[in-house]
Amino acid sequence: MPDSISAVIYCVVPEALADDLYEKLDSYYADDPHVTVIVDRRKASRREAGTSGGGKREVRDRRRPRVPGELPELPELASD
Repeated sequence: MPDSISAVIYCVVPEALADDLYEKLDSYYADDPHVTVIVDRRKASRREAGTSGGGKREVRDRRRPRVPGELPELPELASD
């Protein structure tokens, strides 16, 4: 397993623009090992309207609960 994980940047080209842009972008980023140029060939969204996905998602309040009790009184500051 590698000691560090390197970031990968995907340059996504819409299919309608692939004929004009793919080769240009691929050659532009050819020397950068962290960039991969891909063509987006999806025909439709993977999410359908009106579905809840897996149905197992739970919406919760992610804030920390308050600590019970009262705060102590602060001492009065001496004024000059």
